[in-house]
Amino acid sequence: MTKNKFNPMQWLAWILLSISFTARAQTESDIQLAIHSVINDKRATVGIAILCDDGNMVVMNDDERYPVMSVFKFHVVVTALKKMEQHGIPLDSMTLIPQEQMLSDTYSPLREKYPNRDIPISYRNIIRYTMAHSDNNTCDFLIDFVGGISVVDSLIRQLGINKFAFSETEKTMHENILNCYNNWCTPSSMVLFLKKIYTEPILNNDHFLFLEQVMIETSTGTNKIKAGLPADVILGHKTGSSDRTKSGIKIGDNDAGIIYLPHNKRCYIAIFIKDSKENDTANAKIIADITEKIYETVSYTHLRAHETGRNL
Repeated sequence: MTKNKFNPMQWLAWILLSISFTARAQTESDIQLAIHSVINDKRATVGIAILCDDGNMVVMNDDERYPVMSVFKFHVVVTALKKMEQHGIPLDSMTLIPQEQMLSDTYSPLREKYPNRDIPISYRNIIRYTMAHSDNNTCDFLIDFVGGISVVDSLIRQLGINKFAFSETEKTMHENILNCYNNWCTPSSMVLFLKKIYTEPILNNDHFLFLEQVMIETSTGTNKIKAGLPADVILGHKTGSSDRTKSGIKIGDNDAGIIYLPHNKRCYIAIFIKDSKENDTANAKIIADITEKIYETVSYTHLRAHETGRNL
């Protein structure tokens, strides 16, 4: 029988691989412990997913169905951009939103700017109002434009994302607050979709760059993920927030997006809160505090990986 010869290069590779796995496990453990210190005494269910460019994902409470609220506007806009590509509709082409579609009992900065009138507007600005300013009326206009909410649901599934369901519009969620539970996803499905849009050619380059910029311009939720990051860190994100039930329960309070790390790295993050008995300020602080803990760990890990030349 021939004995295997000692191969120092194989031995070195095994050591480096072991170090990498150990570092990843330690990073995951550090993140989970830090998050637990934030949420363990909160009167809410909190789900978190973090997915970095290296493919390493950390999740907590990911087996729940979280009402996604206005975060689903990201999915709606991606679907609208895909239709525009298929039909050759430029971003700056004009359309008309009739006055009767600008509902008065919903959040709509566009309606506030142009009250009681039909509104000529470009698709570029419809998307900007939907994403950056979370306008509910422009969101429902885009849902109608693509052919209904079932078309949005279908496209996302075709892209290989599951553990979600979309069956409601902004209008139907306002008609019955409990309908908010019908639009749901897990934190992991959200970050997987974000990464897919940002790393695969789902959209053409012009549309992707426009969507990326609009995400960065988001004006809502400055007290959520953004508040947990250093001021110089770039964030592209989409927030979501429900009204409260008659018993005072906040159905959903969410934020999801992309943190731009040093050395051209990105981290995809989703923090979803459901059935919260905390007030809105406390919910936002939960998201900000979790983000701060995650950023401290992830940015340090990526910095060390960059300095040592390892991919963690």
